[in-house]
Formats: sequence, C-alpha cells, structure tokens
Amino acid sequence: MTPLGQYLTKKSASKAEISRKTGISKSRISELTLNTSTQLRARELYLIALAIDIDPGEMFKAIFKDLKLENK
Repeated sequence: MTPLGQYLTKKSASKAEISRKTGISKSRISELTLNTSTQLRARELYLIALAIDIDPGEMFKAIFKDLKLENK
C-alpha cells in the first residue's frame, strides 16, 4: 500500500466517492493507493484533498513526510 493509500484508510475515505467527486477513474485511484511505483500528480493530490475535505498542504506533508533533501 502506498502512503496515499495508508492516509485514505486512516481517514476512512471511500475510493468510490473520491472517484465520483474528482473525476479520477476508480482504476487510477486504486493504482495510486496500491502500487508504490505509481507517481501521484499534484493535480490528483489536490483534487483528492478537496474531495475528502482536507487541507491539501496537510495531506501533502502527511504523504511525503519521509522525503528529505540530500546533504551534500
């Protein structure tokens, strides 16, 4: 499961409802939540956040919390 999938599970968000509200296909939502090699687009994250009534910035920080800059 992807970080997005874990986040949506924690929020008890319905993938079918997200798909209906955002226009993102159910298969794409499943791919985004299950396949770790799938790249989440900023537009998709923003629409999903709006669909579940979450601040997009909060969602972004939660999903990408492990992402760090390399120290050079």
